[in-house]
Amino acid sequence: MALVITALLPVFLLIVLGFILKRSLLRLETQWHGLEQLTYYVLFPVLLVQTLVKADLSTVPVAGVGGALLLSLLLMSLLCLGLRPLLARCAVDGPAFTSIFQGATRWQTYVALAVSVNLYGDTGLALASVAMVAIIPLVNVFSVSVLAHYASPEKQSVRAILMTVVRNPLIWACVIGLALNVLHLPLPRIWHEVADALGRSSLAIGLLVTGAGLHLAGMFRPSLAASVAVFLKLVLMPVLAIALAHWFGLSGSNLAIVAVCSAVPASSSAYVLARQMGGDAPLLAQIITLQTILAAITMPIVIALVA
Repeated sequence: MALVITALLPVFLLIVLGFILKRSLLRLETQWHGLEQLTYYVLFPVLLVQTLVKADLSTVPVAGVGGALLLSLLLMSLLCLGLRPLLARCAVDGPAFTSIFQGATRWQTYVALAVSVNLYGDTGLALASVAMVAIIPLVNVFSVSVLAHYASPEKQSVRAILMTVVRNPLIWACVIGLALNVLHLPLPRIWHEVADALGRSSLAIGLLVTGAGLHLAGMFRPSLAASVAVFLKLVLMPVLAIALAHWFGLSGSNLAIVAVCSAVPASSSAYVLARQMGGDAPLLAQIITLQTILAAITMPIVIALVA
């Protein structure tokens, strides 16, 4: 447990620092929007490409790690859709349901990668990157589709949904990184030097941006919808993923990385998507804030149980 807390503490301290900076030194929304754009479109994709280029995938149980997380995402998505009629009877409307769905299925990649690095170094980073390859494309398709069906004022066409997914820079980073790795294409030394420098900064800035996006309003009186999303993501999702990981025969660091990736809070990018497509953005902000704060308690427990 002490090792796990040591690995998690710098991550959550950076999130807290981002929250403080937003309310003291960097108060303008445009400043954080610029950092978010820089991280999302440049720094983080470069980190993914570089990690996958350098990863020795022959030593990584791609099918086990990716399969456990992929199946847990599918099961959670089906569960959310199955709960839709019951939630509707509890006065949870379409836009609010999409926030529950995103809160239960999306995951905060900055936190997952940072914790994985702190726990297992380059091996942890490679394993978490494999997890991202499995999860990012599908979770984006599911989120956009659910928002288009339940929240969007104008129904989105299949083409529009696919274009939203295709424009995701993280998906392209995964594809490019895997292609370079599989084809063993050599990259110049200058690329590695620049990519390593940008990659090192991406996680720190990403965690600061995550903290800046937290909203404490309503935190002490969470709605039913927010409580459901918190339970599904922080409790049930790790249980599903770890059970599936055992089924795939994973153990040691492989099992721990599955636990890390399944136990992280929802991504702040879900909030941006909710605003763009008519979801209940204030509810999602409450969900993400609650999950991020409570994950400081639940993540050490989940990881310590399997590490």
